[in-house]
Amino acid sequence: MKFNWKVIVSIMVFLLAALVSVAGCGDRGAVSETQPELTLATTTSTYDSGLLDEVLPVFEEKYGYKVHVVSVGTGAALETGRRGDCDVLLVHAKEQELALVEEGHFVDRYDVMYNDFVVVGPEADPAGVASVQDVKAAFAKIAEEETVFVSRGDDSGTHKAELKIWEKAGIQPQGDWYHSVGQGMGDTLRMAGEMRGYALTDRGTWIAMRDSLDLEVVLEGDPVLFNQYGVMAVNPDNHPHIDYDGAGKFIDFFISDEGQELIAGFKKHGEQLFVPNASS
Repeated sequence: MKFNWKVIVSIMVFLLAALVSVAGCGDRGAVSETQPELTLATTTSTYDSGLLDEVLPVFEEKYGYKVHVVSVGTGAALETGRRGDCDVLLVHAKEQELALVEEGHFVDRYDVMYNDFVVVGPEADPAGVASVQDVKAAFAKIAEEETVFVSRGDDSGTHKAELKIWEKAGIQPQGDWYHSVGQGMGDTLRMAGEMRGYALTDRGTWIAMRDSLDLEVVLEGDPVLFNQYGVMAVNPDNHPHIDYDGAGKFIDFFISDEGQELIAGFKKHGEQLFVPNASS
């Protein structure tokens, strides 16, 4: 039998090229799969305001991580961390955060930045909220007039702050005028605008969205409205599978001079949305 060596050589070259191609595809897949991922549970205010779009790409580029963001109310974010379904948290319910650190659910908590809450409502201000300086008195006027109030109702940091104000005012909000909607800050503000009602919002989300809303700030400046954000890691002793090393890098970045400068420089409509205070 005579062999056609030209044909055999051509077949061998083809097979070798195919093997190299498959190997190359495998290598590219391996590179992609080895990029570490970090899961961040955070409040909707850091997401809706656009802060994360500003800061996370810098962290990812510096450390090679891909950050997966779970944007929910602070209460849900804390529960996500307690279950071990995230690695690191950026939330704003300091009293509860510290209690959960004390209970051993989280570690390495730091203050990272702050802003404040404001009460927004229709320009006509039917409850006369703008006539008072005390947020408790403002809430009392809204309840007395039974003017529409839209609450996040989602166990978020903002919702927790709102409930504390009602409690301090000695009022249990209920009735057709009080709408607990179970939504994030952005959707709550949109609903308040559509219903011509009042709402409590963090200033960052308000500044980012105000041009699209038929609402005005009717009360601000009460010390009760101070809004502190904290960053912390899930306790690896409870959940060994979490990326504690990556969480540590994330925390160090946010409280570093570089991270704090990025937070300070983040503005919308020329206004600073968050004030860094990790070194305070």
